Amino acid sequence: MALDFTAIDFETANSSRASACSVGLVRVRAGQVVATAGWLIKPPPGHDEFHTWNTRIHGIHAEDVEHAATWEEQFDRLTSFAGADVLVAHNAGFDLSVLRLASEVTGLACPPYRSLCSLQVARKAYDLDSYKLPSAAAAAGFGEFAHHDALADSRACAQIVIDAARRARAQDVDSLALALGIRVSDAATSDRMVA
Repeated sequence: MALDFTAIDFETANSSRASACSVGLVRVRAGQVVATAGWLIKPPPGHDEFHTWNTRIHGIHAEDVEHAATWEEQFDRLTSFAGADVLVAHNAGFDLSVLRLASEVTGLACPPYRSLCSLQVARKAYDLDSYKLPSAAAAAGFGEFAHHDALADSRACAQIVIDAARRARAQDVDSLALALGIRVSDAATSDRMVA
């Protein structure tokens, strides 16, 4: 077994979890980053209004995604990149619900991904005042980065899991979760996490 997974991060246009406007993906094999990808997404109709609050956080505006691929157009690219990997995200319940709900509102079948939450990993692996992504990433040796840039955030998530696995001498995602006393969630568990 090896430490293989895909870290994922979404930014959303508004409070709807179906309003994905950006995604970042980082593939890890044997504890090393081997591929990265990130792109803008035109959110699904009915979920495509950009709220000031969200734009203030991530800096993405409606005009930035005007010519971007829609959820349906980019879905195969996203799922091909992730393959059958466990998906890792900081507050995984949120990112997995974005994936599921954007698929649901566009009539696409979302694969039943397993997931690991790097926020839960950080809470078990580090003793910090804050477990927000920048603080947890710094503890993992991932310095300053463009927080709320989906690709930068997914890189930070990947580094947290890589570092925690090294510290725990865990060979794969499942043994890391076992060592830390947390769970690798299945699709049904992810739904309950955000309910």
